[in-house]
Amino acid sequence: MKLYGVLVLFVTFSVASGLRCYICVTSDPNGCTNDLTCPDGFDRCASAESEGLIQKSCWQNASCIPPIQCCDKDLCNGAILTRNSPILIGKVTLFLVSCCALS
Repeated sequence: MKLYGVLVLFVTFSVASGLRCYICVTSDPNGCTNDLTCPDGFDRCASAESEGLIQKSCWQNASCIPPIQCCDKDLCNGAILTRNSPILIGKVTLFLVSCCALS
């Protein structure tokens, strides 16, 4: 009987502790503050940016293809999206080359 009670408690906890993701559509990178416990079948948090709008939501792993960025921890899609900048990469490369030349 005790085993049955533990099993019921475990199942209840498992259902109640689904993945939590930020969910919004905004133009403000810091404006997404609403979160949601993802429904069954949604096992990733996702972030995407298009035409100046940032969208964050629950997502399915099979649909995580660029430019959609996915993660699998609670509220992991809260960070501001970053992109590779050719100018920044060029500056860092130039800095590293000049540092190596000095040594």
